Amino acid sequence: MANRRTFLESAALGAAALTLANRAIAAAAKDFPARVVSTWDFGIAANQAAWSVLTSGGSALDAVEAGARVPEADLKNHSVGRAGYPDRDGHVSLDASIMNGDGRCGAVAALEHIAHPISVARRVMEKTPHVLLVGAGALQFALEQGFTKEELLTPESEHAWHEFLKSGQYRPSSAYEPSAAPGGLSRPSMASAALGLLPGGSSRPSMASAALGLLPGGKNNHDTIGMLARDAQGHLAGACTTSGLAWKLRGRVGDSPIVGAGLYVDDEVGAATSTGVGEEVIRNAGSFLVVELMRQGRSPQEACREAVRRIARRNPKTAKDIQVGFLAMNRDGEAGAWALQKGFSYAVCDAHKQDALIAAPSLY
Repeated sequence: MANRRTFLESAALGAAALTLANRAIAAAAKDFPARVVSTWDFGIAANQAAWSVLTSGGSALDAVEAGARVPEADLKNHSVGRAGYPDRDGHVSLDASIMNGDGRCGAVAALEHIAHPISVARRVMEKTPHVLLVGAGALQFALEQGFTKEELLTPESEHAWHEFLKSGQYRPSSAYEPSAAPGGLSRPSMASAALGLLPGGSSRPSMASAALGLLPGGKNNHDTIGMLARDAQGHLAGACTTSGLAWKLRGRVGDSPIVGAGLYVDDEVGAATSTGVGEEVIRNAGSFLVVELMRQGRSPQEACREAVRRIARRNPKTAKDIQVGFLAMNRDGEAGAWALQKGFSYAVCDAHKQDALIAAPSLY
């Protein structure tokens, strides 16, 4: 009986301790309402860098810049930053935008030789009267601001590019994003064949692409990182950075550096960002649309869903062959997402949990 009594007392104490712990977590979340959300699974590490800034008293703007720099520096990430796959001519060009909840924003596009375009975008916002600098002018500005010029084409990315050149024939295909074969080994020639980039190929995804996990929204089909943050004072900010489509036409720019397309933030309402095929996001002013839908009273998830549906309604044939995802957070910190295809996920970091990864619902 003594053993049974001891066991019951221990169980009761354990349950009480768990209840107190849960209450403490809830209280902490209430007392520290900051939150960070970002696209894809590599957003977890980025969120944690942003969270470190927020818990140290930093602003949402500081947080999203710090967070975006993490994937930009990741040599294993071939769709963001210094290890991004090049265009068809072998040039690595990067795009990024950053926006504060008060409307201030900055962006760079087709920027070469600078490892952290998100930080250059912030300098554009803070040091110039402009919003967007591109190409050689963006590089000149970055160097004047003290950024270091360096070669961004890594040996692995260069090898992948040479493999593409052996058999690839560029055909603008909205279904293709930087990809990797199972096991992390880059297989651009197989990806090109699967996605119709070889002579005589179709531009539509095939069963081969699905088998390689390259179908839009597949596990090996990640691209842009978009990040949204709410700081302890309730202010919002966002960042979006990418190296864009692999083997793209030289000079191609997607939605990431376009304020209102790849990113939009308004302290009065909320913030939104996008991922996927940038051309469709630009055509629909996607992130601005999501924020305006929240302004009309929709939840973040409802707003993202309507933006996705609008893309599908305007271009139903293309929509079934591509991936576009939206991620949003309102001014109260509520987050939600929606995508065209299954496979899109987003990372959430707050006082309750710092490494949450949530599968977004999809239209198809």
